[in-house]
Amino acid sequence: MNFNEFHLEPRLLHGITDRGYKEMTAVQKQTLEVTLRGLDVAVQSQTGTGKTAAFLITLFNNNIKDRTSKRKKALIIVPTRELAVQIEKEARLLNRHLGLAIGSFFGGVGYAAQLASLKKGLDIVIGTPGRLLDLSQKGHLKLKNFGFLVIDEADRLFDMGFLPDITNIIRKMPPRHARQNMLFSATLNRVSRKIAIENMKSPKFIEVTPEKLTVDTISQELYHVKSHIKMNLMLGILKDQTPQNALIFTNMRHSAFRLAKNLQQNGFNSQHLTGDLPQKRRLNIIKDFMEGKFAFLVATDVAARGLHIDDLEMVINYDIPQDCENYVHRIGRTARAGNSGKAISFASEGTADHIEAIESFIGMKIPVQAAEDNLFATDNSIRADSKKRFRNDRSKKDRKNSRSKNFQRKKNPDRARQFAV
Repeated sequence: MNFNEFHLEPRLLHGITDRGYKEMTAVQKQTLEVTLRGLDVAVQSQTGTGKTAAFLITLFNNNIKDRTSKRKKALIIVPTRELAVQIEKEARLLNRHLGLAIGSFFGGVGYAAQLASLKKGLDIVIGTPGRLLDLSQKGHLKLKNFGFLVIDEADRLFDMGFLPDITNIIRKMPPRHARQNMLFSATLNRVSRKIAIENMKSPKFIEVTPEKLTVDTISQELYHVKSHIKMNLMLGILKDQTPQNALIFTNMRHSAFRLAKNLQQNGFNSQHLTGDLPQKRRLNIIKDFMEGKFAFLVATDVAARGLHIDDLEMVINYDIPQDCENYVHRIGRTARAGNSGKAISFASEGTADHIEAIESFIGMKIPVQAAEDNLFATDNSIRADSKKRFRNDRSKKDRKNSRSKNFQRKKNPDRARQFAV
């Protein structure tokens, strides 16, 4: 289907043609059929399916159609600075013949340029939750003037701990019936659906299933292993296959922190990435990993989307994800830009039950590999922790003895002087 069939504003169509867009993708067609009528949507769509153009075309067309003297502004909430910059760039290309004012706002940079942009007046504001809320609380961003709301990569925003900020932002906006709302997410999980139902007016739920769930160039392997020796198996695999880099997934934040520390104690340069880290710290970790400053990144699903590394050699599911689609998102971080890659998964008690659903979802059996004895390596982090506990116990014992001697001196000073002589 061609964009001309939607009778878009001529200047917008000119921008779409200049951008090189011709045939609509599935997510664009299904979304625009609803949103161009001013209705709300909650859309499940993967990265790279054209969802950005879908909501930008909606915002531009519906904004231009507004003939009132004071047009409603549009707010686009995104999880990271990189995505904000990417969307702003795309918006400017489509805006070439429209003349709307666009700006992006995120942390890690000074306020001067951003405040100057706001003072001039903007039609479309793109930003991360923390900076948007900060600007609003300081009176620089009047959220009550916004009549369009887009929440992009919603599941990732929630994984990163931004739900409270997003809730506060929405509360400062006009009521849901007085604005058009669009939510886009790689997975419409329970939280995403709850947010949509509570903050949108009768949203249409659209689920676009990707044509290809897995990449042919990804070599998938599955090991059945007891949880208490998973670390030994992973160390053995890393030492045997010596990947130049690897993204390692855990299901829990504390597990990611502990695993990264254990890898360091075994001589592997690693960091952890979880939703409770400050945004600036998260961005620096991602940047350093992409630049090759360390080789192993241990992460929760916060990094499963939006982390694009063309030469990522290996993905390890240290914990099997509960969500079938998260498995696809995880292993899809490797084998990008035409490269090959490997995805290794460890099925243990507590997570092995998820395998059947994942295999049904991807339409194939994951090849099972035997965990031979010679593939297990010694975990030096256990030895290091034992030494640390020994030192701590020794230190506690020394402090206890010291307190006991001091008590005896105070209780019997003559005896203490006698021993001193």
